[in-house]
Amino acid sequence: MADEQVTDQPEESLDVEALQAERDALLDRLQRLAAEFDNFRKRNAREQAAFAGRANERLVKELIPILDDLARALEAAADHEEAKLEDGVRLVHRALDDLLAKEGLGEIETEGKFDPHVHEALLSQPSEQEEGSVIEVVQKGYKLGDKVLRPARVVVAAPPES
Repeated sequence: MADEQVTDQPEESLDVEALQAERDALLDRLQRLAAEFDNFRKRNAREQAAFAGRANERLVKELIPILDDLARALEAAADHEEAKLEDGVRLVHRALDDLLAKEGLGEIETEGKFDPHVHEALLSQPSEQEEGSVIEVVQKGYKLGDKVLRPARVVVAAPPES
C-alpha cells in the first residue's frame, strides 16, 4: 500500500506541473490580449479624432466662400448701398442655407398641430383656429436627418374666449 502512494505521487506532481504550465500559458495569452485591446482602443480614439478633424475641415472649407460673400455685403453696407446690401445678405443667406441643406439640415415643419417632439410651446393664445394648432413661429427649428437640433419655438392656439 505504501508503494501505491509513492507511485501516485510523481504522477500527481506531473499533473500539477502540467496544470501550472497551462495556467501560465493562459495567463500570458490573457495579458497579451489585454495589451492588444488597449492598443486597439488607443488607435481607435486617435482615428476618431482625426476623422472629426477632417469632417470639420471639409465643412469649414465650404463655409469660406460664404464668409467672403458676407464680407462683400458688409463693404456694401459701409458704402450705404442699401440695394447691394440686401442682395449681399440674401446671397449669403441662400448660400449658407444651401450648404446646410446639402449637409442634411432641414427646417422643422410648423404647419398644423403642435408636436412636443419637434416644437417648444412658448405660450398659448385664444384663437379661432383649432385648439392645439401652431398659430405663430417665434423661432425656426432645425433637424439634422431625424435628430432635432433645435425645436421650433411656437405659439399654440387655445380655445377662443367666450
